[in-house]
Amino acid sequence: MPQVAARISSDQEKWLKDYFRTKSAGAEFILPWAVDTFFRATALIKGFFSSAELKTIVEAHKDIRLSPDQTKLSYLLLRLSDSCKNNQIHLKHGASYETLEAKIKELDDTAAAALMIWAAAFWVSKNNSNENLEDYVKC
Repeated sequence: MPQVAARISSDQEKWLKDYFRTKSAGAEFILPWAVDTFFRATALIKGFFSSAELKTIVEAHKDIRLSPDQTKLSYLLLRLSDSCKNNQIHLKHGASYETLEAKIKELDDTAAAALMIWAAAFWVSKNNSNENLEDYVKC
């Protein structure tokens, strides 16, 4: 099985040891579970939005480097507001900003985080480019 070296805080290390006896046992459970949970959540969340809305969300995350403390609903709303009001990206993709904003407001922080990670991932993947944005939002 491939190995991953992750950096965690002292509190996270303690939590893993408390719940799984060892840090390694905890990491071996949590990482695959988190990835699987992320993909299931993303698939459900994406079904809530139209293709035009998803393209708008993805484009709003171009050249953005996410950090865990910024993956919250308030940051997603701010990112979309700035991108749509300043650059009119929603019009480029044929989405209504008001409808998109209303849908985003129905999400919780966890769903917003999954959506932001999914959107930002498009721009860092070696397999994606502007040409296949349509395919990305369908998957």
